[in-house]
Amino acid sequence: MISNTVKTGVVAASVLALGVSMAPSAAAKDGDVIREGQCSGASDWKLKASPENGRIEVEGEVDSNRNGQTWNWRIRHNGNVSARGTATTQAPSGSFEVRRVLGNAAGTDSSGWRATNPRSGEVCRGSLKF
Repeated sequence: MISNTVKTGVVAASVLALGVSMAPSAAAKDGDVIREGQCSGASDWKLKASPENGRIEVEGEVDSNRNGQTWNWRIRHNGNVSARGTATTQAPSGSFEVRRVLGNAAGTDSSGWRATNPRSGEVCRGSLKF
């Protein structure tokens, strides 16, 4: 027989998992494609593509929860580097975001995001199809 404590824990975990898997991103709109993940260290990344007047707006974000970190980043579009630069994490969340509007080729476009913290060696990377 299963104890009430175990039953309660199983129900709570099931409800939590259901809520997490079904909850849409607060910033997502119709047509957006969003991917998120964990970097090689403690930071998290997000990559989002949105329709933008016949083009594609690509947003890459790193959240390290530490202000003042410098990161080198690049955005790839259909196999080519479309943009690159350096960004510094800012208060209040210790994150940075980069936005670029790219051409929308016929068919499915692929975009990739990579950010590297040269001081710590941490790497964030993700990709999506739009």
